[in-house]
Amino acid sequence: MGEGEAIGLDVGGTKINAFRVARDGEILDRRKAATRADDEEATLAQMIELARQMVTDDVLAIGIGAAGMVDAAAGSLRFAPNLAWRELPIASRMRDAIDLPCQVDNDASMAAYGEYRFGAGRGYRHMLLVAVGTGIGGGIVSDGRLFRGAYGFAAEIGHIIVEPGGPKCGCGNLGCWEQVAGGRAIDRLGRERARADPDSLLARLASGDPESVTGQLVTEAATQGDDVAIGVLAEAGRRLGEGIAGLVNIIDPQIVVVGGGAVVAGDLLLEPARAAFVDTVEGEEHRPRVPIVAARLGNDAGAVGAATLALEELGRMRA
Repeated sequence: MGEGEAIGLDVGGTKINAFRVARDGEILDRRKAATRADDEEATLAQMIELARQMVTDDVLAIGIGAAGMVDAAAGSLRFAPNLAWRELPIASRMRDAIDLPCQVDNDASMAAYGEYRFGAGRGYRHMLLVAVGTGIGGGIVSDGRLFRGAYGFAAEIGHIIVEPGGPKCGCGNLGCWEQVAGGRAIDRLGRERARADPDSLLARLASGDPESVTGQLVTEAATQGDDVAIGVLAEAGRRLGEGIAGLVNIIDPQIVVVGGGAVVAGDLLLEPARAAFVDTVEGEEHRPRVPIVAARLGNDAGAVGAATLALEELGRMRA
C-alpha cells in the first residue's frame, strides 16, 4: 500500500463532485453527477455509487462536504436552508455501504480546508473562507486546524442578519447577509437596475426581459464596461466587504479567501469589497494587513478538502 488516498465528495444543490485524491492533493480520478435536491434517498444512493466506483486498495477513508448544517460528530446533515434535506445520517450510511471510515462536514468548511492546504490559503495558519455562490457559506481554519465549533455548525456566516426586515432568506429569517451580498442579491439587483434602465447593455443582454437577468449576465455586461452592471457588482461587493470586516473583527485571520461561483466577477466584485473592508474594519491603520484574495482551486476545493481532511483525520485508522 502506498501513502494512502481518500475519496472526497462535494454535495451541493445541483451536482455532486467526487474525486479520488492523493495525500499531496493530486486528483487521481474525478466523476460527477446531478443532485436530486428534492429526494434525499436518491442523492444518497448517487453518493454511494460514485464512491463505490472510485474505491481502490489505496483508499483509506471517505470525506464528504454537504451544503447545510452538519453535525460532524454524528456525521449527519441536520438542516439545509436551501435544500429539502433534514436529519440525514450520511456517514453511517456510507460506512455501511462501502466499509470505509467516513466523515461529513459542511461543504464550505471543506472548501476552506482545500484552499488552506493546497490553494490561496497555503502558508497561513489562520484563514477565513467566504464562499459566495447562490448564498454565502464559510469556513474557518484556526492555528492550522479546521474550526467546527461545539456541534459542528460553525461558520454559517451567510445567516447573520445585517438588514432587519430585508429580503427573505431560505433559512426563514429576513435580511441575512447572503441576501444582500450573495448570488441572489446580484440577481435581484440586476433585475431592478435592468428595469430602471432598459437601454443598458445588461437589459439588452437579457433581450429586454429584466426578469431573466442573472448574476452571470450581470458579470458578462460588467466585463464589457456596462456601468449599470458594474454598479450592481459594486453594491454587492460593498456589502460583502462590510460583512467580511465584521468577521475579521471576530476571528482575526491572517487572510480572507473569497471563493464560490460569484468570484468569476474578479476585481469587479473584490475591489469594492476590499475598499469597504478598509473603511469598516476596526482599527484598520493599527492592525496588520489582511489580504482579501480570490480562491485558487475553484470548484475543486470542496472535494479536495473533504478527501484531504478525511485522509489526515481518519486515514491512519486503516493505514
